[in-house]
Amino acid sequence: MKASERVHSLENPKLFTLAEAVAERERLRHQGRKLVLTNGVFDLLHTGHLSYLKQARALGDALFVALNADTSVKALKGPTRPVQTEIERAFALGALECVNGIVIFREPRLTEEILALKPDIYTKAGDYTLDKLDPGERAALQKVGAGITFLPFLPGFSTTRLIEKIRAAGEI
Repeated sequence: MKASERVHSLENPKLFTLAEAVAERERLRHQGRKLVLTNGVFDLLHTGHLSYLKQARALGDALFVALNADTSVKALKGPTRPVQTEIERAFALGALECVNGIVIFREPRLTEEILALKPDIYTKAGDYTLDKLDPGERAALQKVGAGITFLPFLPGFSTTRLIEKIRAAGEI
């Protein structure tokens, strides 16, 4: 039984427990395929997210997304976020052809997932730099030999801006 079936009735064959993701990662490695890993909140998918995820997938043969759990989103973004639950956000990501796997991570940092999955490439949007990466995550990436790539940030798109537009539209 997949993690998605245990947690919610939304069927999402791309939602893995960490153990399931590691098994899938090993299958990819044995096939000689490169794994790209990214992470984030992905609360309301918008054009910026979609552009970024397509670019990230093009860096390798498979793309796994480590998705912030609801509790970490509240800590990062405030008490009104996330707008959608982690299962709903994972379901939306799972519907994208460019995403091959999703793991919900519950700790503040992605270190455990990086060490377990051993991605070939780790990517973040261009608003990040090496200096902005968490030192523990950066050390884990170096330990597993992952390349780190920053993809161009598509300006003008953000979940916060989208929420503001939706609120404004509701007041018309």
